[in-house]
Amino acid sequence: MRTVTNFVITLAAVTLFAACGNTQKQAETDPHAGHNHAPGEGHGAATEKSASAVSLKDDKLNAVYQHYVHLTNALVKGDVAEAKVAANAIELGSKELTNGAALATLVAKIGSAGDIDAQRVVFAALSTNFIERVKASGLNSGEVYVEYCPMAFNDKGASWLSNQKEIKNPYFGESMLTCGEVKETIK
Repeated sequence: MRTVTNFVITLAAVTLFAACGNTQKQAETDPHAGHNHAPGEGHGAATEKSASAVSLKDDKLNAVYQHYVHLTNALVKGDVAEAKVAANAIELGSKELTNGAALATLVAKIGSAGDIDAQRVVFAALSTNFIERVKASGLNSGEVYVEYCPMAFNDKGASWLSNQKEIKNPYFGESMLTCGEVKETIK
């Protein structure tokens, strides 16, 4: 049964890779692709546009980073299953990265975690790894924000990366969605 589950998760991750690639190509050729905003809608359209405009200089890391964003969003929503899908996609992509073994080990723990709290604990270490990698890579376009929640893990605090200044806390999800602050902007 575990083999079937692993196959299904791997298949979902591969499908996600393909789907994300197609969305990006569509967005590159049609700036309005995927946007359901009426003309003149301000903040939501600007936020969506800025989030999709992030591009890291390291192409392989850029591909993996998109799945990190997916994982962050899954943790914000408290979605264990979706977090596992994103984690598996990151694990596959990490094999292409320089020194990707540490990243793969971390993200495998998220994929095998049974609950959202366990996933969030490992996400803190994963985020530290990603922050270092994104800073080292630099960006072609957009901005990435290093965000910090001082209350995470019994007030020890933890950081994460976001494509938006607006705080959506992956460590607490809806219970404390806006807890945190932008500590740094990577351009």
